[in-house]
Amino acid sequence: MPLPSDADLVARARDGDHAAFQRLVERYADQVADVVIGMLGAGPEADDVGQETFIRLYEALDQFRGEASVGTYLTRIAINRALKASRRRTAWYRRFLPSAEAPEPASDGRGDYEAQERSELVRRVLQQIDEKHRTVVVLRILEGYSTRETAALLDIPEGTVMSRLSRALDKLEPLLAPFLTADEMQVE
Repeated sequence: MPLPSDADLVARARDGDHAAFQRLVERYADQVADVVIGMLGAGPEADDVGQETFIRLYEALDQFRGEASVGTYLTRIAINRALKASRRRTAWYRRFLPSAEAPEPASDGRGDYEAQERSELVRRVLQQIDEKHRTVVVLRILEGYSTRETAALLDIPEGTVMSRLSRALDKLEPLLAPFLTADEMQVE
């Protein structure tokens, strides 16, 4: 029996089929987690934003027209929720801990130790650049979206995506250089 399409699952979820919505969650949980963790680092805040993303989808099922794929729609929600959380975090630290730096994100416990360490390093370094550049890096490099797809997700021109990516890589290069080989620093 073939797997139900996203459109079928959305239609069934609209009609109150909770199992259909659960299948959508299962289908896109890793994608949402990758985007949110890329933006915020691993930890409870990222978990909350991931859950908020799916709550937003559930609340918007009646308005979802299918013009974008469910994955693209969820990615857009995840980015917006992560940006909002990042702004809240920044405001909180400025208000209550003006001289302190944000704590390092906790490890998510997946994968082998070396890959996990590298992943955490990249996430920590990404937190050192501003969110508009971080968002482009997460979508283009970590998630593999094309320039056109990234522009559509962020509702910005393709030239802006390329410019932000270039500036982000210029900022990231000296921070990551001690840990990466020359081949790893190349972007396709």
